[in-house]
Amino acid sequence: MGSSRSDSQSSSLISSLFSIIGLLAGAAVVADGSREPKVPCYFIFGDSLFDPGNNNNLNTTMKANYPPYGVDFPSGVATGRYSNGRTTADIIGELLGFESFIPPFASAPNNSEILVGVNYASGSAGLLLETGKFMRMHVMGARKVGVTGLNLIGCTPAAIAMYGDKDLLCVDSMNKLVVPFNERLKAIIDKLNVRFTDAKFVYLDSVTAGGIAGQAFPIKSTACCKVSLATGMCIPNVEPCKTRRAHAFWDAFHPSEAASRLIAPFYLRALKKIL
Repeated sequence: MGSSRSDSQSSSLISSLFSIIGLLAGAAVVADGSREPKVPCYFIFGDSLFDPGNNNNLNTTMKANYPPYGVDFPSGVATGRYSNGRTTADIIGELLGFESFIPPFASAPNNSEILVGVNYASGSAGLLLETGKFMRMHVMGARKVGVTGLNLIGCTPAAIAMYGDKDLLCVDSMNKLVVPFNERLKAIIDKLNVRFTDAKFVYLDSVTAGGIAGQAFPIKSTACCKVSLATGMCIPNVEPCKTRRAHAFWDAFHPSEAASRLIAPFYLRALKKIL
């Protein structure tokens, strides 16, 4: 089963909304039992899935710096994260032992903060599937890098609303586009490991991570907040659902904090292979 819409429409949705990359950089591992973080620094690149607020003042239409975004964030304030609370990148930072959130680039972190890490992720950012970004990161000192693949984007509430029907849990024609993208990405990672023998790159399987998270929630294909039909984003200042821990998705595109809390440990298990 699947949508009758064309693959070109699905491809456009992938390139504009879902292409993400996450990078973990660190030169050493602190011994187990230490109270220090397990890596000396943590840098994050990506789009709205990892954005901590970099997009707030940019000239884009997809914003998340208003209620009900952030309703479950520690401060209860919408920071610009596309979630009801923490993002997957935030939770990975916690699991690595960082006591504070990695600061967004837009906050102009000071020198001491930069030494610990910076989050460069920004909503509406895209991804060129080429090695140039990786090589630049290597020159700047990145030696341990985790790269996320695409999730099954046809299973998001937005995809189902735009290309599916009420009887479908996923849009198969969109999900079929994920496989060749991820295979090409894994091939690039393999080549990077051969080329840069002093660094380690690992592929983070978003399809499996998303599947694990999806199975854990009774509400899989509808957003927790009331979304705009035009944008798929939460309608400002409208109270979200009370059952946020039961929803895999917060809005029509992004996982709830509860889902991110399942995805992050899965990624970390893969990252431990290179730490």
